[in-house]
Amino acid sequence: MDQGAGAGAGPQGARGRLGAPSSGMRAPGTPWARFSAWLECVCVVTFDLELGQALEKSSICYLSFPDSHSGCLGDTQFSFRIRQCGGQRRPGHAGEKRGDSGAPASLQREPAHYFGYVYFRQVKDSSVKRGYFQKSLVLLSRLPFVRLFQALLGLVAPEFFDKLAPCLEAVCNEIDQWPAPAPGQTLSLPVMGVVLQVHIPSRADTSEPGPLEPSGHETLLPAPVVLHSVHELDLFRCFRPVLAHVQLLWELMLLGEPLLVLAPSPAVSSEMVLALTSCLQPLKFCCDYRPYFTIHDSEFKEFTTRTQAPPNVVLGVTNPFFIKTLQHWPHILRVGEPRMSGDLPKQVKLKKPSRLKTLDTKPGLYTAYTAHLHRDKALLRRLLKVPLGVGCSPWEEDPGLVLWLSPGDPQGLQKKRPSDVQTAVLRRHLLELTQSFIIPLEHYMASLMPLQKGIVPWKTPPQIRPFCQDDFLQSLERSGPQLTCVLKGDWLGLYRRFFKSPHFDGWYRQRHREMTQKLEALHLEAICEANIEIWMKDKSEVEVVDLILKLRERLVRAQGHQLPVKEATLKRARLYIDTAIGSLPKDLQAVLCPP
Repeated sequence: MDQGAGAGAGPQGARGRLGAPSSGMRAPGTPWARFSAWLECVCVVTFDLELGQALEKSSICYLSFPDSHSGCLGDTQFSFRIRQCGGQRRPGHAGEKRGDSGAPASLQREPAHYFGYVYFRQVKDSSVKRGYFQKSLVLLSRLPFVRLFQALLGLVAPEFFDKLAPCLEAVCNEIDQWPAPAPGQTLSLPVMGVVLQVHIPSRADTSEPGPLEPSGHETLLPAPVVLHSVHELDLFRCFRPVLAHVQLLWELMLLGEPLLVLAPSPAVSSEMVLALTSCLQPLKFCCDYRPYFTIHDSEFKEFTTRTQAPPNVVLGVTNPFFIKTLQHWPHILRVGEPRMSGDLPKQVKLKKPSRLKTLDTKPGLYTAYTAHLHRDKALLRRLLKVPLGVGCSPWEEDPGLVLWLSPGDPQGLQKKRPSDVQTAVLRRHLLELTQSFIIPLEHYMASLMPLQKGIVPWKTPPQIRPFCQDDFLQSLERSGPQLTCVLKGDWLGLYRRFFKSPHFDGWYRQRHREMTQKLEALHLEAICEANIEIWMKDKSEVEVVDLILKLRERLVRAQGHQLPVKEATLKRARLYIDTAIGSLPKDLQAVLCPP
């Protein structure tokens, strides 16, 4: 393999191969700042059939090519995710931190991982000794915007394979002019004569955003190519072979169970893993996951060891060798070759792990896990044409479904129903299922917050009460998921297992952090609404200095968007600081406000 275009380096490394934009095109002193807001670097990887993998040991290089079991001819797109190696991490600048604070938890940058988006081409080429041209163009980013970067590669890669480096240099210059990916913004991103119009999701978005509105100052640009999502995959297409088991897979993801996905190609593998990890939204997926993983990865030994329990990771692979190596894992999903559009693949069957064969393993979900919740048959009737019994018409709940039924469909798939409609039905079902599970937790967590009347200006704010699992489980009788979800089953058992998963720990830490910030913000507001001059009358210099330092610390955090505080409160806090400093002797003022 030959590694190029700054692979494994930041934008400065990429500049060495791709060239730098002229200094007049950006603010001085901030080289590649806008580029870095979107991408870490661009990699060009060439496979040499003569030397094979003797030249490089980089995980990025190995992950940029389908292994020999995939047999991918033509153009293929897929993605991977890798842990950042040891060494100093690039600190995020203020804009990135502000952006993350407004982004949904599941779409925030990952400081310890990179996402790799790959466009691989393998075609016959008589000029090459072995007769094949094999090259990958890879975009490395900390942003999980798979749809956006796949669309970008679809524009750039074919042109690059024809014109090589000059094309990439121009593209990097264009990306370096893009506005930052600020949550809640609709952006026009020009590249190679095309304008990609995207909406960057924010926490304030509804679950189903409306059509994108073009920004007024971009009227001179070509008509945009509208991407309705920067990150959402076609869930129905990804889950076609496992539609009958989507709910069971949702439970496995919720509980952070180890899952091996063996697929026929990196494209199928990466899309299945990304679809699985996205089905918990808006809950953040807190376990590790690798959309495409090979035996050459530096973490291969860590994931395949038998000296300890399997790690909480969803692993996407294409090499059947993993079946033998990881046959001790509790859950293995084997999916077959995708069918042509419109044909429903044979649904994989649930099989006991004991039926797993190291050679010629047939498609199936090999697990001994028993679902806690009953299967939602109404969902399957919406997605699959199954025989209908008396009183179970699928359009009683949704009259619009009758328009898409196809009685003569031998495959059982509602082919005449658009795929995006079926994806919307599936996504909505998973969203409502996750929300029904999380809402009782949110309500109980909110009850642990101290009352606002207990927050007084000059005393330490009260603490958030501890989370008691038994108290929460008892509360489910009156405010459990049965209020918003029709599914029956062992909800209590599901919650008990959830408490032991990384997702509960991640959710609790996030909510506790947000509540602590809210508590600090309320305390700051209480201070700013009080009369500081009356308070200072009988206070010592030490107490006044302590108040000044605490107010300054809160101001710094609020200005960094770490505290939800109004601008009027910040102005008043600054005024209080000045008033308090002015009440102190000159020598102390000089210490607190050095020239």
